[in-house]
Amino acid sequence: MDRRDLQQIEQIIGYHFKQPELLERAFFHASSVGDRVLSNERMEFLGDAVLGLIICQALYERFPLYLEGDLTKIKSVLVSRRTCAKVIKNFGLQDYLLVGKGMSGSKSITGSLSSALLEAVTAAIYQDGGIEAARDFLLTGFGPMIDRADAEQANGNYKSLLQQHAQQRMGVTPIYNLLDEKGPDHNKCFEAEAVIADKHFSSGWGTNKKEAEQKAAYNALIELGLLHNP
Repeated sequence: MDRRDLQQIEQIIGYHFKQPELLERAFFHASSVGDRVLSNERMEFLGDAVLGLIICQALYERFPLYLEGDLTKIKSVLVSRRTCAKVIKNFGLQDYLLVGKGMSGSKSITGSLSSALLEAVTAAIYQDGGIEAARDFLLTGFGPMIDRADAEQANGNYKSLLQQHAQQRMGVTPIYNLLDEKGPDHNKCFEAEAVIADKHFSSGWGTNKKEAEQKAAYNALIELGLLHNP
């Protein structure tokens, strides 16, 4: 790998290496070198641990209402082989991976090899620049996926999240007021609001009362700063 390739990779990942040999080694698959110790396999081991730590911390801080089971479900999606390979593809780094002649063009480059490459690159950045540099790199790649995983996990569960927050922080249970309903009997829509300890939050509309309450709970969570408005 020549210096121009390394510079292109640095531009892609947004980090400049003080020790470019670390970055270079991250892209050497075991099939491309005579001695596996010179490949990126050991870096995968370290990068896997760093990846897990950073993703866990990001989820822990981002979702203060989620219990361990909820956080574990989202983490398992994010650190899966498929998701890690997708991150590498989004960065466009898979084209720089050096593999042996017998593996050139292999479909596995878009799967397990790409996933392992993400771990190796993470380890290289961590060794060269520390945990903050590694966090910046990973959250750039995983940020949109964290948003999507949250939406899939929380969908239809906003009332439960709001109740958990209100009971834990305020010692009260949210109530929902039906404010309005419109339309003919076969096609009604309803407006509801959430109220916590006399504080009224923005109302929400739905095709039935349950959906309206879920929308109202979602609005309350947004206003409380517990969810991010997409």
